[in-house]
Amino acid sequence: MRVLVGGGTGFIGTALTQLLKARGHEVTLVSRQPGPGRITWDELATSGLPSCDAAVNLAGANILNPLRRWNEAFQKEVLSSRLETTQMLAKAITKAPQPPQAWILVTGVAYYQPSLTAEYDEDSPGGDFDFFSNLVTKWEAAARLPGDSTRQVVVRSGILTHALEANHVQGVLNGVAPASTTTNAAFAQALGAALGRPAFLPLPSIAVQAVYGPERAIMLLEGQKVIPRRTLAVGYQYSFPELEAALKEVVA
Repeated sequence: MRVLVGGGTGFIGTALTQLLKARGHEVTLVSRQPGPGRITWDELATSGLPSCDAAVNLAGANILNPLRRWNEAFQKEVLSSRLETTQMLAKAITKAPQPPQAWILVTGVAYYQPSLTAEYDEDSPGGDFDFFSNLVTKWEAAARLPGDSTRQVVVRSGILTHALEANHVQGVLNGVAPASTTTNAAFAQALGAALGRPAFLPLPSIAVQAVYGPERAIMLLEGQKVIPRRTLAVGYQYSFPELEAALKEVVA
């Protein structure tokens, strides 16, 4: 298929692009910056949708950018960066002589389990795993976030690919792992085990709140239990449904 990916130069978008190409699909990115295999958002608005069989939108400002204060201006940017890109793609699809057969939108503002992946701004570099693994190497400890009730899970680009390739997939899919969600303390222990390091270095809540502010800190200190019931029902098979196996694979 010919797949158009908005925000495809971010962390999740890069993984999705690599997977799509490995499966024989042709990928065109929509990005702020021009380049090989890309079109810009301005070009999309002026020239319309390039010929494609499917379109995906992953674009959006990084809500957990520690360099940005959580004020009204940044809150509007977080929202508008998602709404405006989606509206631009939807308008281009509506006007296209041959619209794509599949249209996938990654909605919501979420933060995924630390050390595996995170929501990243378009054109930004990799995920949290480098940060956490470097911290572990330096201190010989697996850093963990406070709050044993935290339940955060992993988004997998494979779910997006499955939704694109399977004609019967419609509606909302939760992009999370099927195993029971875990606390950050348990996550830190599993990460420490995978790295061969003890997990004894807690990160105080006050430090998280100082960097991100009370409202954004909630995303790291608290969470929701999400079950991918429909994702499993449509036939998606997880490569690493369990946390321990996933961490060992990432570390390896």
